[in-house]
Amino acid sequence: MLWLVVAVAVALLAAGTLAVALVRAQRAHARALEERGWLLERERETAAKNAVDAERARIAQDLHDIVSHNVSVMVIQAGAARHVLATEPADAEAALLAVEAAGRDTMKELRHLLGLLAPSADGEDEKLSPQPSLSRLSPLIDRIAFAGLPVDVRISGEPRPLPAGVDVTAYRIIQEALTNALKHGDGVQAQVTVRYADHALRIEILNSGPSVLSGGRPPGPDGEGRGLLGLRQRVAVYGGDLDARRRLGGGFRVRAKIPLERP
Repeated sequence: MLWLVVAVAVALLAAGTLAVALVRAQRAHARALEERGWLLERERETAAKNAVDAERARIAQDLHDIVSHNVSVMVIQAGAARHVLATEPADAEAALLAVEAAGRDTMKELRHLLGLLAPSADGEDEKLSPQPSLSRLSPLIDRIAFAGLPVDVRISGEPRPLPAGVDVTAYRIIQEALTNALKHGDGVQAQVTVRYADHALRIEILNSGPSVLSGGRPPGPDGEGRGLLGLRQRVAVYGGDLDARRRLGGGFRVRAKIPLERP
């Protein structure tokens, strides 16, 4: 009978040990699940914060692009109106109308960006202007030309719908380059080329200006202004590159390549 008692005692001890081990394993599993849930929650919070930061940076860059471009046009047109106000009232009125139009465009785009931050609950955001796009390039070219810089636009390849971010970035590249040309060039000519290739969108903006070979230092940006730096970063997000530099023959060149999926 002694062996039976010993066997029962051993069995009970083993069962107790297994029960304790099982309880410990269950507790460890519960702690692991809790820690995993906490880590996942932290990852979600971090991802959400990064998304918010990225969106804020994009909006800040858009605000810079919008304000710098339109205010430049307004300043130039206001100065032109002041010079001819007494002698050429019709030209002065046209310049002031351009100032008004640029101001209205600025307000529309600012309302659009503010609508992204705090959309209206009553549907007012439906009245906001659409996103900048290459399809809206003509009004930009008209404003630049009216401000005193003739622009020749060349489109090659088959135009097609672009990803929204690429479309906005392409428009902003042209806008920033033409604004700089308007402020710092000689006002003689600018040329915009947009090429739709199979795998990439290529953009080139050229403007005339004093030659660096003449010995004088031409006015204007050196290619590292805040606007162009911001655009270079935006292009890099899409795996592209942007190059901005002076031309030996005079003026400035901005060239960008943004990869696209094959159509």
